[in-house]
Amino acid sequence: MSTSAEQNPQEEEAKLPEANEEEDAAAAAVLPQEVEEPGTEEGKSEVDELRDKYLRLHAEFDNFRRRTSKERLELFKTANQELMVALIPVLDDLERAQVAMKDAQDVNAVREGVELVFAKFQNLLQQKGLKAMEAVGQPFDAEVHEAITQIPAPNEEMKGKVIDQVEKGYYLNDKVVRFAKVVIGA
Repeated sequence: MSTSAEQNPQEEEAKLPEANEEEDAAAAAVLPQEVEEPGTEEGKSEVDELRDKYLRLHAEFDNFRRRTSKERLELFKTANQELMVALIPVLDDLERAQVAMKDAQDVNAVREGVELVFAKFQNLLQQKGLKAMEAVGQPFDAEVHEAITQIPAPNEEMKGKVIDQVEKGYYLNDKVVRFAKVVIGA
């Protein structure tokens, strides 16, 4: 039984990606400096051997490239798995709070329950590296703040500083993941 490569060698050659400069350099490192003349039997066998080494190296590199690409896609698919698993207990607490609110007569008890769930949620996010920005009273910084509008500053000291925060900004491990939307004193 013959393989598809034996049936149509032109198709097999078409499937091989073009060699780049790195692959050429790697192939040159494998090739000996002095090669027998191709006309002799030793020269032909040496050329065949080197060609075989080159093709194997090329195939190995191609397999490596495919494998790392596949692993990378898999990593992207499961990157948030740890966070999602950590959030499930908070989701359970919110569902219990929702059920309790339907029958609750005491608003203070419901409020305390929701505040406990909120604190648990904030604590979990902090453990995962999320940190809220402190913006009010700080000098405006375009690297972490997004100016929504400017209003007259209540005093001279507040000019160029954040007067109000419309939406909180957050850091994830010292990287800004959401800019704080702020009002600046003019």
